[in-house]
Amino acid sequence: MRITISGPPGSGKTTVCNLLGERLQYEVVISGNIFRQLAKERNMSLADFGALCELDAQVDKELDAKMVAIAQSKDNIILEGRLTAYMLSLHKIPAFKIYLHAAEEVRAARVVNREGGTVEQRQAEIIEREQCEALRYKNYYDIDIKDTSVYDLVIDSSALNPEEIVEKIISEMS
Repeated sequence: MRITISGPPGSGKTTVCNLLGERLQYEVVISGNIFRQLAKERNMSLADFGALCELDAQVDKELDAKMVAIAQSKDNIILEGRLTAYMLSLHKIPAFKIYLHAAEEVRAARVVNREGGTVEQRQAEIIEREQCEALRYKNYYDIDIKDTSVYDLVIDSSALNPEEIVEKIISEMS
């Protein structure tokens, strides 16, 4: 079974992917790692590579194509990424699609715990990133990232720990 986990920054998707992967003995593919790999291949910093993505649709499309190719070639895999559920749906690749979300301030606090900074700073960065991504996805694919109808399961992770989220996912998959 293929599983996708999507959500905004700080929603817990990477942590949940890794825990779920361990629990199910599934390979886990994190889109952010592929993003970093593409930046490295171009000898660019993440910030510079992100700016390039805003200017050149092909960069995002390359990442999305890699995720689709991985999904087509494997089963029993968890794919994490903002557009993964949409991309698999567009390509008619069956998957159990999960969306995690949490309140902005909760997500900002999680990012602070992971990367440092202040909640205010991280919240402003999250808002800016989400606006940029929403515009890109709408322009590139006509996808409204706020539309969760593509997902089989939507979970508010604000008050749940990662283990509780994994339990909820496994229970819904059964």
